[in-house]
Amino acid sequence: MSTWQPTDQGLSDLLQLLRQALNPTDNNDVQEIPDYNSYLAYILTQMPQTDQYIRSVAGLTLKNNIRAHFPTIPPQVVDYIKECCLQHIGDESVGKAVGIVIAAIVERGQVHNWLQALQVLMQKLDDPNQTVVENAFTTIQKICEDCSRDLDTNVGGVQPLEFMVPKFITFFNHPSEKLRLNAITSASQFITLRSAPLMNSMNDFLSALFSRATDDSLEVRKAVCQALVSLLEMCPTVLFPHMPNLAEYMLFCTQSDDSDLALEACEFWLVFAEQDDLREQLQPYLPKVVPVLLRGMVYSEMDLLTLGGDEDDAHVADSEQDIKPRFHKANLVEIERADKNDLDEGGKKKDRVDLDDEDDEDDDDFDDDLDDEFYGEWNLRKCSAATLDVLCTSFEGDVIRLLMPLLKSELENPDWLHRECGILALGAAAEGGMQEIAPHLPELVPYLFNNLNDPKPLVRSITCWTLGRYAVWIVQTSQQNPEARKHFLEPLVQKLLERILDNNKRVQEAACSSFSLLEEEATTELTPYLQPILITLSTAFEKYQHRNLLLLYDTVGTLADVVGSALNTSQYIEVIMPPLIKKWQEIPDESTDLFPLLECLSSITTALGKGFKPFAEPVYVRCVTLVTKTLEECQLAASDPARELPDKDFMIVALDLLSGIIQALNTDAEPLVAGTTPSVVQLLSICIQDEVAEVRQSAYAVLGDLAISCFEQIRSVVPQFMPHIVSQIDPQAEHVSVCNNATWSAGEIAIKWGTEIQPYVEPMLQRLFQLIVNPQIQRTLLENVAITIGRLGLVFPSVVGQHLQLFINPWLVTLAPIRPNDEKASAFSGLCEMIKANPEGAVKEFLLLCQAVATYADAPRSLHESFGNILSGYKNMFGEQQWQQALSSMPQEVRAPLSERYGL
Repeated sequence: MSTWQPTDQGLSDLLQLLRQALNPTDNNDVQEIPDYNSYLAYILTQMPQTDQYIRSVAGLTLKNNIRAHFPTIPPQVVDYIKECCLQHIGDESVGKAVGIVIAAIVERGQVHNWLQALQVLMQKLDDPNQTVVENAFTTIQKICEDCSRDLDTNVGGVQPLEFMVPKFITFFNHPSEKLRLNAITSASQFITLRSAPLMNSMNDFLSALFSRATDDSLEVRKAVCQALVSLLEMCPTVLFPHMPNLAEYMLFCTQSDDSDLALEACEFWLVFAEQDDLREQLQPYLPKVVPVLLRGMVYSEMDLLTLGGDEDDAHVADSEQDIKPRFHKANLVEIERADKNDLDEGGKKKDRVDLDDEDDEDDDDFDDDLDDEFYGEWNLRKCSAATLDVLCTSFEGDVIRLLMPLLKSELENPDWLHRECGILALGAAAEGGMQEIAPHLPELVPYLFNNLNDPKPLVRSITCWTLGRYAVWIVQTSQQNPEARKHFLEPLVQKLLERILDNNKRVQEAACSSFSLLEEEATTELTPYLQPILITLSTAFEKYQHRNLLLLYDTVGTLADVVGSALNTSQYIEVIMPPLIKKWQEIPDESTDLFPLLECLSSITTALGKGFKPFAEPVYVRCVTLVTKTLEECQLAASDPARELPDKDFMIVALDLLSGIIQALNTDAEPLVAGTTPSVVQLLSICIQDEVAEVRQSAYAVLGDLAISCFEQIRSVVPQFMPHIVSQIDPQAEHVSVCNNATWSAGEIAIKWGTEIQPYVEPMLQRLFQLIVNPQIQRTLLENVAITIGRLGLVFPSVVGQHLQLFINPWLVTLAPIRPNDEKASAFSGLCEMIKANPEGAVKEFLLLCQAVATYADAPRSLHESFGNILSGYKNMFGEQQWQQALSSMPQEVRAPLSERYGL
């Protein structure tokens, strides 16, 4: 029993602070008072005569202190707080505040260190006083939410859930709605963990859960739906025996007038649809599910009230909360592949890809599309559309056959809300149902074109979105048939451009997003329409408010990516550059709006090449300034902990644009690099050592570009850079993208530095060989590793060539598929030199070598000659009989090109 007592003065001072409604947690000085938290516990639990609000503020402050400073609170103080709180959990006036303090101690101090709290709380569930029971159960629920994994463990031979779960289940039928809700929510926390105590009580749990399916309380029915969705996701087999009744119940709830309950129930169908191994279970219910989903996609009155925007609002400034935060992805150096569709980037040399991000983002594309199209939170309409999308992908023709008659009646409905819903459903079905819907598209696409002129902005915006989902069909059909181009592609371009200049902001946004999708699908097919496209996008810069401007940068940048050098004519440059330069001058250095603008300009510089030269100097200088400023702010923050760290994205995005400018201007960049102070080379020496991986990643991209375009500017400092480059070529690399760009830059330096790179060759090879033979390495990195090995072999053929047998197989497998370019040519030239130095090293992979040579179309003349010499050398080395055996073992598609090109 604690003997601590407050002093009158201390109590008086703290009460004064609390009365002023200050949160003393924010004051670091009070944290250092040894008894500070004891005072708070005393005010909370021992001063019933004090105003209830003051006591509650004391409790809230104590909870915040525990969460923020628990390890530094003396043990005797924690013991005093525990003692006070357990005694007053049933206090009618401050019991809730006491409960959140208890939950905070259990969470921060861990369950096994205060099992007494669980025992007391569970005992309180049998207390005759309803308030005591409610306070105890609310606290238990909070502990279950915050500490579910801790509870699901053996603590000193005791498994707390063994006695907790059965007790929870007995409360499912309690007369109090609040306690029923506490019980269902608490027990459901352990479904995702598949906790053994819950699984052992599953029959009782399900029986009690189903008994609440028609509960009078809406909140309880929502909790039942949430629990059933979790069960379907984590342990679906327990539901199979009950599926017919369960499906009917969920269909009923999905059509509830309460949108929250309907959403919880709709999640059931989304989870069902996403699990491939449940397909057979779901199939029988599709005829009932699809119409219900369609009904859920009609805007509710509440949706329409929330959305607003049923008028021309293009002139109305955006509020800041409308703007999504922007994050920049650093440049990743990639090699062009032979198959354009083999990589999403479609052959771009540099892309803002993150090799370190292993999450597959494809799953979220549809949700992102919906978020782009509709503002606001996840709701029944979005959930219904997402479920339909997944169903169409999982069941393809089955769902489309059910959907098409329903769609027909929705699309022909005179009520705009139903037409809008039909157009949304048509878009949602696009990805999985394209094949089944394709025969109907020659009629549906003109129908959609007409709806782009609907008086209702919501109809115009959803039509833009849906047309974006069918851009792939429109482009492919137009490529096959000139009539289709005239009837589908050209009207789509024209009509989306009109909507880009719509007077409603939501329509502008949907049109921009869809046009970006069209750009990615159509690529150079858009070249004939560049003039009207650029004039429209240029006009949009004057018309758009803040939020849509950020989207417009992406649309312009994507256009530059896909049409490339076709943009580099004076008539196009005169249209698109003035608005970009105007924005460039308007946006201050501190604004994150620079991120999308600089990304856009990076794409423009790559497309224009030397055509960007008239605009290069001010852009280059400002990028250097942004990097310099960020580095200076980092130094200041390092010396003064009170200073906020700068946002390094400013530095990353500036480095990426510098990379783009140097790449675009090539040797013409030399005066800029030489004449700008501070020198970019000087900045790079700091950036390649930065603790943030993305900064290093972008810095190595710039270094490689400098090696290509203006090597003399870095020649004297290359020896300082090389140890860092070698260290980043790391077989156990945590940041694969940094390793990738460092590897690529090493290859570029090797080409220009020649034999002077000799001291670093062996250390690099040790690392590169570990990477090339690792089948788990990402393809982009593997390609750069192979090219750098080839380039080192070009400079030191005998040194690298002696290891041919070790790496020749993965080397050829990696580089044969990539498209012919300078990097591939130099790597294969290196391989030829290595084979000349060590022909025995490639003998075991002779067939693979011949395949690589046969598939290398349009090799540069010198490489072509090297290939011929190598093959002739092997012919002499093998002798006629072995040579003929080798030829006869080759497939015709390999033998024929070798015979034709090299007379073998």
